[in-house]
Amino acid sequence: MKVAIASDHGGMNIREEIKGLLEEMGIQYEDFGCECGTSVDYPDYALPVSQKVASGEYDRGILICGTGIGMSISANKVKGIRCALVHDVFSAKATREHNDSNILAMGERVIGPGLAREIAKTWLQTEFEGGRHANRVGKITEYEEKN
Repeated sequence: MKVAIASDHGGMNIREEIKGLLEEMGIQYEDFGCECGTSVDYPDYALPVSQKVASGEYDRGILICGTGIGMSISANKVKGIRCALVHDVFSAKATREHNDSNILAMGERVIGPGLAREIAKTWLQTEFEGGRHANRVGKITEYEEKN
């Protein structure tokens, strides 16, 4: 698995935690920034990661900002992306099993580093169930292809 990861200024601390987790899990990743403590625009980081995941260059992406909201909205504008904003372990598991999410968004001002690690680990280790869920995800993809 290859993971693309990025944050804006509001998610730098958790991004570093998640990079450590990826290393511990032996998952290859690329960090797309940001590398500054000053205010930056979250779409400048969410969109490149989303494009890399949508193109298949990376299997999944992880985006972090202050709330996760801006990153998730930006990511979901890219065709082929199913970004889930998650702040609990149950939802992390469910969004992989039921929605086949390919990008995880989290908010550093909402959750702490320990929970962020648990969420990311669960999300990374959970597979899509397919079955009835594949039909539902297929309807989203079909709509996306037509519009």
